[in-house]
Amino acid sequence: MLRRASCGLFRCTIVSELPGIVILGITGNGAWDLFREEAGGHRWQRIPPTEKRGRTQTSTFTVAVLQSERSSSLFDLSDVVFQTTKGSGPGGQHRNKTESAVRAIHQPTNTVVFCQNGRSQHGNKAEAIKLLKRKVEALAAMSAANQTRGQRAGQIGSGQRGDKIRTVQVQNGRVVNHLNNRKIALKHYRKGEIWRLNE
Repeated sequence: MLRRASCGLFRCTIVSELPGIVILGITGNGAWDLFREEAGGHRWQRIPPTEKRGRTQTSTFTVAVLQSERSSSLFDLSDVVFQTTKGSGPGGQHRNKTESAVRAIHQPTNTVVFCQNGRSQHGNKAEAIKLLKRKVEALAAMSAANQTRGQRAGQIGSGQRGDKIRTVQVQNGRVVNHLNNRKIALKHYRKGEIWRLNE
């Protein structure tokens, strides 16, 4: 799905959808600058069609806005130190007398892998690089997940009404930004023109 905004063309995809939780992936020039202001509690007020006495119904939802980074970019071959040694175990004289085994050390994370299954140093080195890259990326992904959990908890707050940053008042046809007391027409908000709340 493509959405056009004043700062560019965005691509929006549903990454995950569970009861009560929807994760969207939004990419495009200016996406971070536009959506980062949406983090926090949002209140939606409306009068349901079935309401006979005109009472307003209020719903609350929370939004977390996080930047994703590719963990593979953290792996740089120049950060890897290689050591060679003789292999051990079955495999004949070639394996036990030549330095075909390879130990690879990723210095920034102190991650180590050891490969000796191949008969040549070249083959073991290539395998060590692949294993090491997977390990470093897994560590980076774990670290990013922990950081994301902390960021999300800080952004959404308690989820109570007192933590709200936006109120959508359907019955009045307006949206209020509680951070700067800016108000815009609901029709602009429904079109995705959320930058109007921060002008």
